[in-house]
Amino acid sequence: MRLIGETGDQLGTMPLFKARELAKERGFDIVEVSPQGNPPVCRLLDYGKFKYEQTKKERDGKKRQKSVYLREVRMRPKIGEHDIQFKTRIAKKLIEEGSKVKITILFRGREITHPELGKALLERVASSLQEETIVERTPVLDGKRMIMVLAPAKQQLVKPERKPAEESLDAEVKNA
Repeated sequence: MRLIGETGDQLGTMPLFKARELAKERGFDIVEVSPQGNPPVCRLLDYGKFKYEQTKKERDGKKRQKSVYLREVRMRPKIGEHDIQFKTRIAKKLIEEGSKVKITILFRGREITHPELGKALLERVASSLQEETIVERTPVLDGKRMIMVLAPAKQQLVKPERKPAEESLDAEVKNA
């Protein structure tokens, strides 16, 4: 096997029993890094410390991840004007928080015979939110429900404006 030391230096190719003796001498464990290599590559390291650092990196990675939630706003095809505006404001608030919004139109009884009413309602909501959102899933009839998914639009990075005090300092530095 090819053995790599605790500091990353090559210790050479040696049989397993010799590598075990060396590891025991130095107080480290032997960990197989690349079993497919010819010869297989192993490393001397403190396995407990290695596992601890690995879990620590995973936790840090999870902290930095931003989770996107799918929130739902339900409506009916015969919804009132004020209710449409109210539900649209709720959807806008959820979008600004960074969540995706699933807008569902629930059909009951014979309302399902007029799916164009639901589609028109969904398109109306999407057009009122078009600055903040993109339509991720167009209106689709699923049983007695019509569903549309809106996602937050990608915000462009805007460079912050410089203050006049900073500009005058920069000019003084250049003139000096």
